[in-house]
Amino acid sequence: MTESHRYQGLLIPVSPGSLAGMDQPHHILSETQELILGREPECQIIFDSRLYDRVSRRHAAVRPSQKTDKNNQAYPTWQICDLNSANGTFINGQRVQNCQTLQVGDRITLGGQNGPELVFECQTYNQKLPGKSAAGFNRLDSARPETALTWNHLVLVVSTRRDLVQKAYLIPGIITVIFVVFLFVAADSPALFNLLLAAYLGGAGFFFIYQLCGKRKPWWILMGSAIATMAILYYGPTLSLFIYIFRVVLPGNTERVEQAGFISQFVAHFFGAGLMEELLKALPALGLCWIGRSLSWHWRDRVGVVEPLDGILLAAAAALGFTWLETLGQFVPAVAQQVAAMSGTGAGQLAGLQLLIPRVLGSVAGHMAYSGYFGYFIGLSVLKPSKRWRILGIGYLTAATVHALWNATASTLGPLGPLGLAFVGVIAYAFLVAAILKARELSPSRSQNFAARI
Repeated sequence: MTESHRYQGLLIPVSPGSLAGMDQPHHILSETQELILGREPECQIIFDSRLYDRVSRRHAAVRPSQKTDKNNQAYPTWQICDLNSANGTFINGQRVQNCQTLQVGDRITLGGQNGPELVFECQTYNQKLPGKSAAGFNRLDSARPETALTWNHLVLVVSTRRDLVQKAYLIPGIITVIFVVFLFVAADSPALFNLLLAAYLGGAGFFFIYQLCGKRKPWWILMGSAIATMAILYYGPTLSLFIYIFRVVLPGNTERVEQAGFISQFVAHFFGAGLMEELLKALPALGLCWIGRSLSWHWRDRVGVVEPLDGILLAAAAALGFTWLETLGQFVPAVAQQVAAMSGTGAGQLAGLQLLIPRVLGSVAGHMAYSGYFGYFIGLSVLKPSKRWRILGIGYLTAATVHALWNATASTLGPLGPLGLAFVGVIAYAFLVAAILKARELSPSRSQNFAARI
């Protein structure tokens, strides 16, 4: 017996669950018949049109061919051919013109950005042939003839440049490195150090919410929502009006009930913190919702509110601005000054830093959670305008209730406070992610949602 190498081509989907009727982790390529990829039921690999509307009915074909190695032995290869698709077929980010021979590790993308992806692999095994004895059938191993080695396997940063940005979080990594350098530079300036740290921690928390939402929203409009909230708190007469209504006219004066029980604390915080602060933080989203009515659909979708995901993102961004100003402008300076008066400047700076970190990082289950939950209802009221006021009322009262529950728990439970706060924080976070999941389900642009394709 003698041995002859046999080659087996495979297409491995990046997300197997996205291929209709395809439970296996890979698809074996034939050496004699072509394989069609598309949305038609007659295709060998079928993509769900609800998730991948950029894939054509008959999008591309994988066709077998043959080459010879250095020993002049024939072996199969495969080509990917675009079938005049509307949005194109891409190999490692480069658009295919007609047909292109596949190399091991090539990433096939149908329809461009956010389209379905498959990886081409080739396996070899030894086949017994009459002549010489052989050890038998060997295990499969990923291999190709030595001539198949390409620059894609060696120059990794260049060959994976598209995935570095889209899938490897390159931009957040760069931002992290920049902030680390700036934090080292600002080590001798506590105020600047606190500002940079708060910006990074808050931004990281909001980025987490952004990734969960999965809808692309311009960063300048999200940052604008945060800045607008800080401007309302710092410059305008709006805050004074809100304080007068909710803490003077309504029973929201929390200072009068500092030593009272839980019920009195809850009522005061419901009006003075819950209703007042949640409405204040919702102003940018409500304003953009109103402004968007006069814009074209394209700009309304980009900068306004057309669905619950928009409301969540804009309201959470406003809450981040609220957290930054409240933490850096009120709580941290007050604690640092109080401790410094008793134990020195260094101890005061440390106390301020110890307060800053949990307040800003915890806003994901605090201010951003309450406001994001209310933002869902703001967006839902746009989808269902006939029930607008009922929807807004339910969202507003629920967000204010959870907010007041957190404040009252922190003020009255004493030694049990940390456990109570953890419980309320979990509830707030659960409300937020439940709103995000439902918003993704209701989204008119669900097929373009980068978080829904899991």
